[in-house]
Amino acid sequence: MASPCSFRNAMCSRRASYSTRSLQMTDGRNAMTNSQSVVPMIAYADAVAAIDWLSDAFGFRERERITGADGTIVHAELETNEHGGIVMLATPSPDYEGPRRHSDQCERSRAWLSVPWVVDGVLVYIEDVDAHFARSKLKGARILSEPEDGPPARRYRVEDLEGHRWMFMQHP
Repeated sequence: MASPCSFRNAMCSRRASYSTRSLQMTDGRNAMTNSQSVVPMIAYADAVAAIDWLSDAFGFRERERITGADGTIVHAELETNEHGGIVMLATPSPDYEGPRRHSDQCERSRAWLSVPWVVDGVLVYIEDVDAHFARSKLKGARILSEPEDGPPARRYRVEDLEGHRWMFMQHP
């Protein structure tokens, strides 16, 4: 396993491999402007595959993609719902491994992932929990809990292709 210092150095060298530029959306909005006060940033071992999978299984829509010289994604933004929520993602380092792969090799990680809760993940508000659940299940998402009613709203829990955990909840 790489040390934190070698990880940090890899990040710095990856950042240097692409040029910064002003990011403009096709509708003229700045890509970094959003009304969310918190924006999740998630790492994926294969961000290209993650974008395709998240779009297909969860119905997310790609807003922005920046690739490094080696073709990996150094920054991407996906719109998560019809209210303009976003999540950012990237492949931070060739040494990165997602939660599922890590838990395959780590007994302690496997233990804390044995519960169906979103131990470490993202909550996304959506309009139709049951339809979203059906789509996710059909596309092969690992279902952690069936749709359920309870405070504060109807919801279900799921894992994506690399084991990141998500909760989808009925929009208030």
